[in-house]
Amino acid sequence: MSFFDKILGRSKIKGNCLLALDIGTEFVKALIVRIDENNKKGEIIGAGFEPQKTSHMIAGAVTDIPGVAQTCRKAIETGQKEAKEKISQAVIGIAGEFVKGATFSFACEREDQKQKIELPELKNIIQKIQWKAFNKIRQDLAEESGISEIEVKLINATIVDVKIDGYQVTNPLGFQGREITLGVFNAYAPLMHLGAINSIAKALNLELLFIAAEPYAIARSVDIEGGGDAIFIDIGGGTTDIALMRQGGLEGIKSFALGGRAFTKRLCDNLSLDFAQAEQIKLKYSSGEISSGVKKKISDIFRQDIKVWLSGVNLALNEFSKLSPLPPKILLCGGGSSLLGIKKALESGEWIHDLPVLQAPEVNFIDPAKIISIEDKTGRLKEPKDVTPLALASLSTQLLGEEEGLFAPMLRRAIRLMQT
Repeated sequence: MSFFDKILGRSKIKGNCLLALDIGTEFVKALIVRIDENNKKGEIIGAGFEPQKTSHMIAGAVTDIPGVAQTCRKAIETGQKEAKEKISQAVIGIAGEFVKGATFSFACEREDQKQKIELPELKNIIQKIQWKAFNKIRQDLAEESGISEIEVKLINATIVDVKIDGYQVTNPLGFQGREITLGVFNAYAPLMHLGAINSIAKALNLELLFIAAEPYAIARSVDIEGGGDAIFIDIGGGTTDIALMRQGGLEGIKSFALGGRAFTKRLCDNLSLDFAQAEQIKLKYSSGEISSGVKKKISDIFRQDIKVWLSGVNLALNEFSKLSPLPPKILLCGGGSSLLGIKKALESGEWIHDLPVLQAPEVNFIDPAKIISIEDKTGRLKEPKDVTPLALASLSTQLLGEEEGLFAPMLRRAIRLMQT
């Protein structure tokens, strides 16, 4: 299987188990997933967690491939031991500030509105929109990174909207009309990051089924209470990743390089502690295991950093279109989201003054039990930090269990043509 096929290809699992691997800045999280093909659900039968060395990852990106591979190996071995299974295939998540995702809409006026839409015409439209999307994302990354010819690859793609003359349809084949409009959500990542993930999989003797943008996995896997739209915020060790679900579809993902590790380093600087000591104090602060005097002191230390983090959230959301209001519902996950003060700061609403909002934010943590198509048989995955690997497991179950639809082969074909 080629590297490209590992990103977008439709793969089959061997046996009934696979590995969902979340390679984070602070921790590697390895979940052993048993797939129930009859019910199209997955069961977590083993879990391993291993801390990263501080120099091995920066802002969600791998900086030491052998070091990260060794950490992954330890986490996987722990998970396999609990599951009593040997795993050879994996789904790996990727996140960070250079992982980009957006929904691109393209309206095509047809020459003969009486002619029924057929497969060749639809393939041609998808090819056009993917070229436009690819060029736009390369341009955006070049502006942000300062590198004019940055190489990016598509890691996830899905059709989110199809309209004919303004009317929404699920399958356009056979319809007549003057204008067909397609909305495609695409997630991209730099080739350098994808190459590092591929190298880690090889070092671990794993067959890589596919790579997933973690914010995309979360948005597709959370059962939103009451339905509707939401802003998903995943605060990891090195980055904060944001996914926007608006008007019934995934509009895009944004990321910025500020996560839980920055708060730990602030304690290191202010209290003259080493990193491990500062991390323990931060965790005790968040869980209420320190005196009121120390709690106030740490709260004062973190106050400015939380303001900076809020400005990052504001800037990320400002990059989305302002034509429609942002949903008030904010759903938090990731280890960094447990930091005392984060939820309260979001609820204050002081950071939303220039955003298209109609009401005050409603902030809640994502309940790991609300991840669809997954059941945790270990009984240990109950915290916000567990949501991302569970979402990867859920996405694996969804993608490997669903029937091949109309658009998936066309999206794969379009990207293959772009690689030649």
